[in-house]
Amino acid sequence: MTTPTSSRRRRRAPTRIERAAGRAAALQRPRVILALLLLLALTCVMLLDGYLRAEVGGDQRVRSGADSSEVPDTILDGGPILTFRGGQATTVSVPAKTIALTFDDGPNPTWTPQVLEILRKYDVPGTFFLVGSMVSRYPGIVRTMVEQGNEVGVHTFTHVDLSYQSASRVDREMEQTQLALAGAAGITTTLFRAPYSSETDAIDDYSWPVYERLGKDGYTSVFVDTDSDDWKRPGVSDIVKWATPKGTRGASVLFHDAGGERSQTIAALPEYIEKMKAKGYTFTTISGVMERPRAADRQTAAGGTPAGLRLQAAHHRATGPTLYEGKALIAAVAVAEWTVPTLSVGLAIVGVAVLGRFGMMLVLARRHHRQRNRRRFGWGPAVTGPVSVVVPAYNEKECIANTLRSLARSTHPIEIIVVDDGSTDGTSRIARDAAESLGMTNVRVIRQENAGKPAALNNGVRNASYDIVVMMDGDTVFEPDTVRQLVQPFADPSVGAVAGNAKVGNRTTVIGAWQHIEYVMGFNLDRRMYDLLRCMPTIPGAIGAFRRDAVLAAGGMSEDTLAEDTDITIAMHRAGWRVVYQEHARAWTEAPGSLKQLWSQRYRWSYGTMQALWKHRKSLTDRGPSGRFGRVGMPLVVIFQVVTPLFAPLIDVFTVYSMIFVDFRAALLAWLAVLGVQLLCAAYAFRLDREKYRYLLMMPLQQLAYRQMMYLVLIHSCVTALTGGRLRWQKLKRTGEVGTPAEAG
Repeated sequence: MTTPTSSRRRRRAPTRIERAAGRAAALQRPRVILALLLLLALTCVMLLDGYLRAEVGGDQRVRSGADSSEVPDTILDGGPILTFRGGQATTVSVPAKTIALTFDDGPNPTWTPQVLEILRKYDVPGTFFLVGSMVSRYPGIVRTMVEQGNEVGVHTFTHVDLSYQSASRVDREMEQTQLALAGAAGITTTLFRAPYSSETDAIDDYSWPVYERLGKDGYTSVFVDTDSDDWKRPGVSDIVKWATPKGTRGASVLFHDAGGERSQTIAALPEYIEKMKAKGYTFTTISGVMERPRAADRQTAAGGTPAGLRLQAAHHRATGPTLYEGKALIAAVAVAEWTVPTLSVGLAIVGVAVLGRFGMMLVLARRHHRQRNRRRFGWGPAVTGPVSVVVPAYNEKECIANTLRSLARSTHPIEIIVVDDGSTDGTSRIARDAAESLGMTNVRVIRQENAGKPAALNNGVRNASYDIVVMMDGDTVFEPDTVRQLVQPFADPSVGAVAGNAKVGNRTTVIGAWQHIEYVMGFNLDRRMYDLLRCMPTIPGAIGAFRRDAVLAAGGMSEDTLAEDTDITIAMHRAGWRVVYQEHARAWTEAPGSLKQLWSQRYRWSYGTMQALWKHRKSLTDRGPSGRFGRVGMPLVVIFQVVTPLFAPLIDVFTVYSMIFVDFRAALLAWLAVLGVQLLCAAYAFRLDREKYRYLLMMPLQQLAYRQMMYLVLIHSCVTALTGGRLRWQKLKRTGEVGTPAEAG
C-alpha cells in the first residue's frame, strides 16, 4: 500500500528535521566549547596543584663547593643580615644577649600551630621564612602568625636553589610568594632567606648575583650564625645545645617548623627559651635587630626592648592589584586543594569499579555464551509464523535497495513495511522499484509527512499484520537467518523484546575499525551481562524485535527522548516483560564514516540515554519484576555509561601528568596494564563473536584518539542536559557500501 505524495513546490519549505538540525547546529558549538573549557579548567587545576607540590617545575638541584672569589670579604666575614641600603652591601650582626629566633620551610598544618602556641605562651616573637606554596595552602596559619606579632619573610615559592634559576624564575618565585602573603595576611615583606643557605661565608659566585639583584629590589637577605640542626632529629638536648650561642654573643638561630617530622623541635623549643631567658637573653625579630642601633637613644633605664619598636617593620600593607591578585591565588589554590584530592579518591573508586565491571562482564558473558549454546537449550516450541519487519527510512536512497535485497533472502516468512518519513531523495520510489525487480510481493511502502523516526516506527507498528514486529534501520542489512534467529526467544511467553547482534559493516577504515571494536566489546559483551541480570537497557535500532501488543500498550515509540530505542526498552521492563539478547541474530549496519557524523550520532545516543533514564526515574521505586531495571539496570547504566566515563578523561590527564612530571616509567606501565585488561576483555568478546583478532591491533590507537572523542561527547551531552537543550532525530550521511553481510571478522 502506498500513500499518495503531495505535489512538489518549486521552493520547498524546511522540514521539521531541517529546522531542528539548524537549531542544533547553532547550539552545539557553544556547548562543545564549554565542554572543552571544563576539561581545560580541570587540567589547569591539576597543574596548579602539581606546581604547589613542586611536581611541576620542581628543581631538586642544590649547589655546593662553588668558588666565592667574587664575593666581598666583608660579606663573607660579616653578620647574618645582608642589606643593600643606599646601594651598598652591608651586613648586620645580632647584638649581644639577643636572639633572633627564625623558622624555615613553613607553614605546616601540624607543627606550625604548635610552634606559635609556644611562642605565644612565652611571649617570644619569631621570624618565619615561609614557602609561598605552603602559604597559599594554609593561609589561616599565616594570618594567625602575623596577628600574633611574628614576622614573616620569603623562602621562595617552591623551595628551589635560586643560584640555578634564570632571572625570570627568580622574579616569579619572589612575586608569587608575595602574592600568597598578600592573599593570606594582607601584607608583603622585605625579608628573604634563600633555601639551602646557611652562614654568610657559604655565599658563592653563583648565589651572590642573586642576592645583589634582590638587594636592589629592596630585599634584606637573612642568614644564620647558629643552627639547631633540628632537621637531623638528634634529640632534644642536642638541639638545645647546638642552638645556644657561645658566651653572651647574639645569634640568628635557625629552627624548622616544617619539612619533616618536627616533634623534637616542639619538645626542645620551650626548654631552649627558658634556658636563654635564664641567661639574660631577650628575643626579637630580624627587624628588631636592624632597628636596634637606630633606637639606642630610646633605651629605657632598665634596658630591654625600646617602647616604640615595631616588630613588623619589614611588613607592608598589601593594597590594590597585589591584594586582589593574592586573594585570587588563595582562592584558586583552595579550589585545587579540594578538587585534586577529591578527584584522586573518585578516580580510585572508578578504577576499582571499572575493573570489577570487566571481571563481571567476563564471568557473565562466558556463562551467557555457554548457556545459550548448549545443545539442549531452547526457548520453547520453534517460532515459525510470519512476522512484520518495519523499516523507517529518511533519505536512504544509497542503502534502501540493499536492505530490501537482504530481506528478500530471509529464511523466515516476513512482511516488510517501509515507512518513508518525508524523504526528498526518492527513497520510496527506489524501494518500490527494488521490491518489483526482486519480485517481492510482501513489501509495502508507506509515505508520511516528515515527523521523525519514532513516528515512522509507530506508523509501521500500527500497519503491521503480525504479532511480532522486527525493527531495523534503513541502512542495515540482515543475513538470511537473522529474522528466524531473532524471533525464536518469543517462544517464551515472558519475553517481550529481543536485541540482536549489530555488526559494523564498513570496518575497513580506521574509524570503522574503532567502532567495530566498540560494538563487539562495549555493546555486545555488555548485552550478554545485562541479559543474565535481566536489565537490558537498550535494544539497538539496527536490529530488535518486539511483541506488537506490548509496544502499543506502552504507548508506542515515544518522542520524549532522542533514544527511542532505550526509552521503549525500559518501558518494556517496567511493564513486566523480559528483554533478552540473541547473539546469533546478526545485522550489518553502516557506521558513521567521519568524525563529524560520529560525534553527531554518539551525542544523540548519549543525550537520549540520559533523557530516557530521567524519564523512567520512578522505576527506582517500582515493585516486583517491573522494578528490576530500576534496582539493577539503572544504577549500572548511570555508573558505567555516565559517571565513570566522565572520570575517564581525568584518568588520561592524570596519566599524562604523571608521565611528564612524576614518573614516566611507572605511569606508562600502569597505562599498559589497564590497556592489557581491556585487550583481554576485547579478545574474549571477539572470540565469542568469532571475529578476527587483527582489529585489536587498532585498540591502543583507539584508546589514545577515539576514546577521547567519546569523552567529549559525553561531557557535551551532560552540558546539554544541564542547560535544558533538546535535539531531534538527526540524519547521517550514508554511502550504501554495506551491500551484503561482511565476512565475520
